[in-house]
Amino acid sequence: MTYDEATHRAMTLCAAEAARVARGVPADRLGAPTHCPDWDLRTLVGHWVLYTSHGLEHRALRRTLPEELVARDFTADPDWAAAYAAQLDRAVAAWADPAVWDGEVDLGPAALPAAELAAMIVKEMAVHGWDVAVATGQEFHVTDDTARLVLDVVERHGDLYRQYDGFADPVPVPADAPPFDRALAASGRDPRLGTQVDH
Repeated sequence: MTYDEATHRAMTLCAAEAARVARGVPADRLGAPTHCPDWDLRTLVGHWVLYTSHGLEHRALRRTLPEELVARDFTADPDWAAAYAAQLDRAVAAWADPAVWDGEVDLGPAALPAAELAAMIVKEMAVHGWDVAVATGQEFHVTDDTARLVLDVVERHGDLYRQYDGFADPVPVPADAPPFDRALAASGRDPRLGTQVDH
């Protein structure tokens, strides 16, 4: 078995934090711009919900995301945050099965080891969770272990993400910056934005 307890723990903690941040998104801000180029908050939230909850479960079950989900505006449901939290729970539960971590997950043009893909989705959950938090005057909290996992994914796959415009150019930060700040910076995000949230 290749069950990765550390990655599953990071997934569980990130999912709880993502659900908390989602509940703090004001309905009247969904049309507002974000620091993600060309994405308003509704678009950002839709991407975040789709890939970090539905996508996370479908990858565990080796199923393709149906077009209906890909096209859905999740925020059209006034209770989208509660639905997202429930779907996160289902996704995390799906990855609790050690057998899910065996083998690869077919992504269409390529396949990745299941454990690697799980870590990449944790990265999506944390980084886009931070994006949503910053856009709504919140903070996204991660443990040191989770931050190091996210940093590792960003550093190993940064060139691939940039190839598909998923990351901008790295932002300079001090070498002794916290791991999550370094991960954000390596993904093209300015971690200082997170220190300017409204309290």
